[in-house]
Amino acid sequence: MLTTNEQLRYSRQIMLNQIGEAGQQALRNAKVLIVGMGGLGNPTALYLASAGVGTLYLADGDEVEISNLPRQILFNEDDLQSNKADAAGEKLQQQNPEINIEVIDEMLDAELGRYYLELVDLVIDCSDNIATRYLMNQLCLEHKVPLIVGAATGFDGQHLLVDPRNPDSACYQCLFPASEKAPANNCQSIGILGPVLAIIAGMQSLTAIKLLTANKAAVNQLSLFDGMSNQWRQFTLNKQAGCPACGQS
Repeated sequence: MLTTNEQLRYSRQIMLNQIGEAGQQALRNAKVLIVGMGGLGNPTALYLASAGVGTLYLADGDEVEISNLPRQILFNEDDLQSNKADAAGEKLQQQNPEINIEVIDEMLDAELGRYYLELVDLVIDCSDNIATRYLMNQLCLEHKVPLIVGAATGFDGQHLLVDPRNPDSACYQCLFPASEKAPANNCQSIGILGPVLAIIAGMQSLTAIKLLTANKAAVNQLSLFDGMSNQWRQFTLNKQAGCPACGQS
């Protein structure tokens, strides 16, 4: 049962038929790993903490730099040279002291990733590192844990849900085969505008909340956002029979 304080705090969410008290309890019981506490991870973590997701694991080995501040909205100049996961965890705990936050102040490798994949219901990839995206895709396939991938550069962004619980779900490597390599551009090489990250992070957060409250979320759909035209385009993906990551799953 929700406490009186929880009923008041989350009252506008509980009013929604698609969530209700049962959905809010599901959020409270959920455990989510957010990989990367940069421009996507900041707003994603803030939305999920505010929504009442009970346990957030925040993973990042980088430190806050002054060039991060225009788009990594949890940080200010007092956080410079602090570990991003540590700084974000402190701010999020202040924002919602009723949830649990565990900080992972290093980059996830395969061993560490497998440890945390055993603990969580969902992974949100907010990294800007191609190797990390391939790794999290593989680990989520192994552990049958849903993965929400987001990316943004310049005025453009993309969003994809991989759900290994669905045998027909394509994976990240179906979209970007390792032999062809995913696009290597990131905000350090071509720049980024903060509101574009907020839009993609909002999509990642929305998808996460829908999954955690047993609402339908689209798999095999790559969503691309063009910030110059304010337009979304959706493309249907097919699971690739020859995909070395998921083709035999």
